[in-house]
Amino acid sequence: MSTQFAVRGGSLPHPPHRLPVLGDVVGVDPRTPVQDSTAMARTLGPLFERHILGRRFVFAAGADVVGELCDEKRFEKFLPPGVENLRDIGADGLFTAYNHEPNWQRAHDLLRPAFTAGAMRGYHEIMVDVADDLIEHWEFLSRNASPTDVSADMTTLTLETIGRTGFSYSFGSFARAEPHPFVSAMVGALTYNQRRALLKVPAFAKPLFARSDRRYAGNKQYLADVLADVVRTRRRSTEDFSDLLQIMMDAACEADNPNALSEANIGCQILTFLIAGHETTSGALSFALYYLATHPEVFERARAEVDEVWGTGKPQFGQVPKLRYVRRVLDESLRLWPTVPAFGRGARADTVVGDGYAMAAGDWAIVLATALHRDPVWGDRPHEFDPDNFLPDRIKARPAHVYKPFGTGERACIGRQFAIHEAVLVLGTILQRFDLQADPSYRLKVQERLTMMPTGFRVQPTVRQ
Repeated sequence: MSTQFAVRGGSLPHPPHRLPVLGDVVGVDPRTPVQDSTAMARTLGPLFERHILGRRFVFAAGADVVGELCDEKRFEKFLPPGVENLRDIGADGLFTAYNHEPNWQRAHDLLRPAFTAGAMRGYHEIMVDVADDLIEHWEFLSRNASPTDVSADMTTLTLETIGRTGFSYSFGSFARAEPHPFVSAMVGALTYNQRRALLKVPAFAKPLFARSDRRYAGNKQYLADVLADVVRTRRRSTEDFSDLLQIMMDAACEADNPNALSEANIGCQILTFLIAGHETTSGALSFALYYLATHPEVFERARAEVDEVWGTGKPQFGQVPKLRYVRRVLDESLRLWPTVPAFGRGARADTVVGDGYAMAAGDWAIVLATALHRDPVWGDRPHEFDPDNFLPDRIKARPAHVYKPFGTGERACIGRQFAIHEAVLVLGTILQRFDLQADPSYRLKVQERLTMMPTGFRVQPTVRQ
């Protein structure tokens, strides 16, 4: 697949001080390409380009241009370099499959019923059980007046949740003193592939990267080992299961099932869900907890809603969506920091977008959701946290395409309802049980590893009196 974008009919704005060979690298950090590009969008406009070490990236940041790119009749999902590189570990899984690969549609049709509202009811009790593990951990921290890293704890929680709900497989996450090795292997693999998306390594320079290449190979092998253990554990079990893994394994045994997946592709889907199913939700939870802990008035309003709707007992399935203000806190956190901050769109046929820029069939652009979510369509203060941006009347007043934390179109995240239910449930549980004290000197710092995650954010949880 081509990874070149050609703009015809005019040149695009680009950052100043472009250098030969190196391109638009002055004043930017290779560790924060999304945040740098988001800042550039303020001055460069709704459609702009960056040249990075021989590669050209075109970014769509404005609401009108993105509206065009989200038109499914004219555009489709495209794998930009950072995602395309992940095919090395995800192959034709749901997230990394090319549109023409048949396993994407098969897996989507096969697994879609597992993410309906009815299916969510079956996952609810497992989510509550994992949230209880978090409560027990934070109660221990409260007794010992110990602060904790929020992102690490949310990653522990969401990995355990997807393991148990999707594959009836426990990582024993809360019994460990350190994060499960799967997490460090995943983070290493994601970070490596993002860096390689920006940096083309010429043959003569490859020895300079031998160490990082070996580390990546080790991470990749560890992820494969975990995948093999998930499948091996299932095959040894004599229990009855109805989870994602069993749906795929049963279909593979049905000769007349048009959506049956090969064993290799089942492996790709398992890895896709293990990574995407916990990494994105942990980021969403971490950002939401950051805003709750640093906005006391929002915290108290959200807690009052939990008290009114849930009381002091464990939440029932039907009570979770009734936390409408908590959901607005989550949505606003995802607006400012969508954990999947960008997605690619490719032209189905020759077309023109924006202010007369022509795209040939196959040309692509990256929708920069972090910039889209700060477009003036969000009001006079789009950079400020305000859950009331998601009041019903405000939602109706905005075009639907200006909020895209889960991608767009037929290739949008299949598990978004799962993630929302889990996140609201966990936020409500924390609000119900704990006070949170954040370090007042902390300033939000965001780590990029294809997804977005707060880094260094710690709170002291205290059991609510």
